[in-house]
Amino acid sequence: MTIDLPYAADAEVSLTYDELEVLRIQHEKELAQGHVTVQTKFNYAWGLVKSPMREHQVEGVRLLQEIYRQEASRRRECLYYLALGHYKMGNFEDAKRFNAVLLSNEPTNMQAQSLGALIEKGVAREGYIGMAIVGGVAAVGTLLLAGLVRRARR
Repeated sequence: MTIDLPYAADAEVSLTYDELEVLRIQHEKELAQGHVTVQTKFNYAWGLVKSPMREHQVEGVRLLQEIYRQEASRRRECLYYLALGHYKMGNFEDAKRFNAVLLSNEPTNMQAQSLGALIEKGVAREGYIGMAIVGGVAAVGTLLLAGLVRRARR
């Protein structure tokens, strides 16, 4: 019996440009004042991780890692978005690691379970692509070898 998990919608849904811009302006305003609150940094990181743009995702993950290291009370909420950010960037091993930590603390967290399933699909897809590349290289190699053998016979 399969159980339908709530979809990790954060993996596919991005903020609008205007929504992300509000978070960026708030972050920059606080940065200019010399103190960025943890909530502002988290909100901005959250928006960046949800972005379809890789450079945004990289910056979001960097900010989340800072929060994770500096604010023990915020680690739990950082774990999911760190896993999500790494998943979206194709860093499946890092995504699995962060998601596993979250699931070890919250085994019934259905959003993390759903993200785990997406990560596993990504790993499988990456494996299939790797196999296709190896198969293609082998086919080209075989054709080149056959051409050399044919030339050597002449």
